[in-house]
Amino acid sequence: METMLTPTVLAAQDHYYGRHAAVAGAAGHDPLEEEERVFIEARDSFYMATVTQDGWPYVQHRGGAPGFLHVVGPTQLAFADLKGNWQLLSTGNLAADGRVALFLMDYPDRERLKIIGHARTEDARGNPGLVARLAPPEARGLVERLFFIEVLSFDWNCPKYITPRFTAAEVEAVAAPLRRRISELEARLEPGK
Repeated sequence: METMLTPTVLAAQDHYYGRHAAVAGAAGHDPLEEEERVFIEARDSFYMATVTQDGWPYVQHRGGAPGFLHVVGPTQLAFADLKGNWQLLSTGNLAADGRVALFLMDYPDRERLKIIGHARTEDARGNPGLVARLAPPEARGLVERLFFIEVLSFDWNCPKYITPRFTAAEVEAVAAPLRRRISELEARLEPGK
């Protein structure tokens, strides 16, 4: 919060609440602990914000199989970037300004984790070993870039106003036993059974 609580944010807090948050000086980077690692590696998507060369914020969705965002060190994340729409907005933005913000959601459990840091990209063609480490075998031929994020800080945010949402797979896991039971009951009701 020390990074985010700028003088204008503190002034807004003073205006609306008559006081502002006090944050003691932080030392270095906030290391990711086991709780964060488990949460991050269970996600199948996140939102990533970068800043354009002209200072405009840009947010992009990133997705993959759960665990595609890797915790590779106490303050380091990495993921393989697959072929996309050829816009390269995040990649270009990071070349000018490496600041990045990640927003990770767990809708069913109403949890969110915000991460800020500095990111860089590397061409995947020069890093086959890292591609093999960061991408599953079936996706390795689609990897164009590798993203590396040095985590500056993170914050768990309150669950208020997070609407629980479920993936098709999560709904199917709950519905499958119910469907089986319905089939069993319907079979009992058929004439001659």
